[in-house]
Amino acid sequence: MVQHLFNMNLQWSGGRNGTGTIAADNLHTKISIPKEMNGPGIGTNPDEMLLGAAATCYLITLAALLENSKITVLDLSMQAEGFVDVTNGVFTYEKIIHKPRIVVQNATEQEQKRIHRLAEKAEQTCMISKALKGNVEITCEAQIIQG
Repeated sequence: MVQHLFNMNLQWSGGRNGTGTIAADNLHTKISIPKEMNGPGIGTNPDEMLLGAAATCYLITLAALLENSKITVLDLSMQAEGFVDVTNGVFTYEKIIHKPRIVVQNATEQEQKRIHRLAEKAEQTCMISKALKGNVEITCEAQIIQG
C-alpha cells in the first residue's frame, strides 16, 4: 500500500466575516466567505475549492481515460458548476455539474458514443467524486465537437 500525505497551513483573523490564508506546496491564496453568502468575498472560499477539487480531478481522470483508450483529443476544456442550497440557514452543497468540451477529429458515431461513456466513467472513478458520493450529486454533460 502507498499512502500520500498532503499538507496545508491555514490562518484566520476575525469571526465569521474575517479573512484568512491557505498555503500548500502549490497553492497560496486568501480565503473568506463569498459575497453570495454575505461574507467579504476576499480570495477563494470552501465552495469554490470543493468545486475546483472535483472539477480538476474529473478533468485529469477524463484525460487519462481518453489517452488510455487511444483517442486523439485536439482540445479538452471544461466548465463546472456547483450548487449550494440554503434552507432555514443551513448551507448544503447539493450538486456539481461537469461540462467537458472534447474536440476530436473525424470521430465516427460509435467513437462519439465511446467518448460519452468515458466521460461518464471519469465521473464514477475520479477520487474526489468517489469521496463526495452519497453527499453531493455529480453529473456530467459532455459535449463532443468535431475539429
